[in-house]
Amino acid sequence: MAGMTGTFSVQRNGAKVASWFRVIAFAEAVSWAGLLVGMFFKYAGSPRTEVGVKIFGPIHGGVFVAFVIAAILVGIAHRWRPGTWVLALLGSIVPLGSVIFLIWADRTGRMSAAGASPAATSVPEST
Repeated sequence: MAGMTGTFSVQRNGAKVASWFRVIAFAEAVSWAGLLVGMFFKYAGSPRTEVGVKIFGPIHGGVFVAFVIAAILVGIAHRWRPGTWVLALLGSIVPLGSVIFLIWADRTGRMSAAGASPAATSVPEST
């Protein structure tokens, strides 16, 4: 039983989880772009080919699942409110939305240490 208490320590590793979330969000956006290019060549491009969809489809599917899992872990670690959870999940559906969500979350302090305000984590101005 004592070993189980340290197994799910997401809140203690919030910064590490947030770092992985940033990497996964970027990968999700890149895989979305690749899938969109593949879909263009499948339906409207010249020559018409399915190779882009066959390559980027499974890649994007795996990265999408990783993004959702990472969003859940970051949300737990940083104590997101329900509205932030919804925006993160919507960001995974909209092409390049994961990067847009990530920029917004960074700017509003939702990726900073749990319980810390955005002002407390910013760098002070020098005079």
